[in-house]
Amino acid sequence: MNQMFAIAGGGALGALLRFWVSGWVYAVAGRGFPYGTLVVNVAGSLAMGFLYIWLLERVAGAVAWRAFVLIGLLGAFTTFSTFSLETLNLIEAGQLARALLNMLLSVTLCVAAAALGVLLARQI
Repeated sequence: MNQMFAIAGGGALGALLRFWVSGWVYAVAGRGFPYGTLVVNVAGSLAMGFLYIWLLERVAGAVAWRAFVLIGLLGAFTTFSTFSLETLNLIEAGQLARALLNMLLSVTLCVAAAALGVLLARQI
């Protein structure tokens, strides 16, 4: 039961962080490209890679804490469903090059960010 409350609390916080961060990015960069979602997903992937190793290998017995951070907070912070919809909207708007760029950048940068997070956590 504690784990479920941890996930719910982390999810609420992660959703708010996604709203604030992506809103700030869109205010700075504009809405011509899904920059807000891209930044959130790359940052979330970096954090996921780092914190997965940190919490799993460095913090013993923190099951509720891992659930709060990894499943709740970062699960709600990253936005694959939003990425999918924004990419589809670009395709439907006839902006195939931007849609392909969004797919390439999102997948490549997010996997690279997760790998970097894992590498950084293992170096500490």
